[in-house]
Amino acid sequence: MAMSQTASTKVASQKKAKPGGKTGKMENPEFHSFFTDELKDIYWAEKHLVQALSKMKKASTSPELAKAFEKHSEETKMHIDTLEQVFELLGEKAVAKKCEAMEGLMAEAESIIEDTASGSMIRDAGLILAAQKVEHYEIATYGTLKTFAENMGHTEVANMLEQTLENEKATDVALTVIAESFINDEASQE
Repeated sequence: MAMSQTASTKVASQKKAKPGGKTGKMENPEFHSFFTDELKDIYWAEKHLVQALSKMKKASTSPELAKAFEKHSEETKMHIDTLEQVFELLGEKAVAKKCEAMEGLMAEAESIIEDTASGSMIRDAGLILAAQKVEHYEIATYGTLKTFAENMGHTEVANMLEQTLENEKATDVALTVIAESFINDEASQE
């Protein structure tokens, strides 16, 4: 029990170390560096996702899916702007670092386009699968980065990352609705 109280006292004192939700560098420069490095990773991912979404829109069969990809592309541009504001708040330069995970997910989307027939609902089902894999990666990343920001006392940054996280979740739901409303059924009939 004493160990638990010591641990909770330590956590409470660490949270008090950043009064007022400052957005300056944290006392632990290694964790701050790790955090900003991961921001650079998702920044690269978002910048390259805009290009991939354009290809996915062009490859879509259904107008509903093409419209969803266009909307997601516009939202992704807003996410890039938000990340640039986050870097500014942290006093860091907005620099992209290659995101191996996103590169792989985009390669998989390309493969789906190449391996499915143009004008088919099977292609649309595959594109939704690829897009939702991207969304789940982004949800995991933004959720973790938001938590990191909260732990470091970067309240404004955490709030901005939370908004992006909620947008990513909404996009995932929208893709599910499109898939379940007609695409999956039609794809299974082809």
